[in-house]
Amino acid sequence: MDATWRSVKAATVCTVLSMGLGLPLTFLLVRSRRRGVWILDRLAAAPIIVPTIVLSIAIYGVFARLQLIGEWYGVAIAHTVLALPFVVILVGAGLRGFDETQEQAAARLGASWPVAVWRVTLPQLRPSLISPGFLAFISSFDELVVAMFLSGSSTTLPKKMFDNIMMEIAPTIAAVSVMQILLVGACLGLTALFGRGALATTMSR
Repeated sequence: MDATWRSVKAATVCTVLSMGLGLPLTFLLVRSRRRGVWILDRLAAAPIIVPTIVLSIAIYGVFARLQLIGEWYGVAIAHTVLALPFVVILVGAGLRGFDETQEQAAARLGASWPVAVWRVTLPQLRPSLISPGFLAFISSFDELVVAMFLSGSSTTLPKKMFDNIMMEIAPTIAAVSVMQILLVGACLGLTALFGRGALATTMSR
């Protein structure tokens, strides 16, 4: 039960951090006209290109110096690195299809840029915001490789299941596996339900 609660906490923090960092980063990548922005774009997408085992070893070296090994929030921060590309790609796809003249119209009516983004842009990007949120939660909750390097004694649910399978086969593992599959399936269903616009825009791009 402790491992399950630890996984939920890590996944929740990962979702909040990835959305909080990914949203302004996506606005910068899509709206900025400065040279060299494409480099930042490639760096943001690197975690889904670099093999997870390589990334895990690199993160382990950094976190060992910061004394974050064995802390659940260290796992959450590492999972944020893995989940950030989902936010950048999906929100970026929705933002590229958004008509900026609506923000300009709001500005002409007296709204500041933050108010225009909050009241005009973000409500229309709702599918592009919900989808990466669910995907970030799933990717963190179900992630094993990074957790094997960083969790230490504070094991997450996937690592706890892996350790138990290596030592013994118990009915509890099967029951937890079914619950985990149902949770992931529910998140994917909600993503498909609320994120149709984001997924359609991504496919069209």
